[in-house]
Amino acid sequence: MTDSTRPADASGTFRLGGDLEINRLGYGTMQLTGPGVWGEPANRDEAVRVLRRAVELGVNFFDTADSYGPAVAEPLLREALHPYSDGIVIATKAGLTRQGPDRWTPVGRPAYLRQQAEMSLRHLGVERIDLFQLHRIDPDTPLEDQIGELKKLQDEGKVRHIGLSEVSVAQAEAARQIAPIASVQNLYNLTDRSSEELLDWSADQGIGFIPWFPLATGKLSGEGSPLTELAKQHDATPAQLALAWLLARSPVLLPIPGTSSVAHLEDNLAGATIELTDEEFDVLTKAGAA
Repeated sequence: MTDSTRPADASGTFRLGGDLEINRLGYGTMQLTGPGVWGEPANRDEAVRVLRRAVELGVNFFDTADSYGPAVAEPLLREALHPYSDGIVIATKAGLTRQGPDRWTPVGRPAYLRQQAEMSLRHLGVERIDLFQLHRIDPDTPLEDQIGELKKLQDEGKVRHIGLSEVSVAQAEAARQIAPIASVQNLYNLTDRSSEELLDWSADQGIGFIPWFPLATGKLSGEGSPLTELAKQHDATPAQLALAWLLARSPVLLPIPGTSSVAHLEDNLAGATIELTDEEFDVLTKAGAA
């Protein structure tokens, strides 16, 4: 493992939307809220420290959403990082409403998406959202109305790029008929590759793929497992190796591991400095698939 005071720099870069260059290893803000992604963090000062420390460690891509809290994670970003330094890219989302802890309901009506975009602009303290993602497709609203409203916001200069979350290849293709799509965000990690088809499609199209829940290792972190044994050889943790595998899997993967602890943040980001050999990558790929 190489040493670095800015480990996120070791993850390589990606041009989001073709023009926003970011370090591939970002930070997701969901865990900065209360239990069930509901309410304020247990320690707001620590949450602010985490965000500021992330920047010091080379993170310049932050993923958040209006529904985290709700309206908790976005204001935290503003409190910690505003005025944003050059190169900081913030992605947010709209399209999920909250009815309590761990409760999420899709709403994609155009008026609602516009309202939430305006609120995100205010909460983040920006004049334009770098990446505005449809958090979920609302099955009760025509897709062309949902993506069409995001395109209107883009045409008005309030949104720079449009992204999607939890979609199939067919849905992403349909959305691209309405507006340019810069990114997709689906569950994906070493042990859950149900979105493999979407990842391969994203790589072919040059679209960023933001894997949420990226560090899950499941039973692979057990004693004697290939992941655990390789982690020992690299003087690393299984989670760090899972992150290194993601970064090696595809140049369009943009992992956003989140945490509410500075120590855990530093531990996570160190995974970007691990270089897997082709053989090690293959061993982990096979182990995760099994």
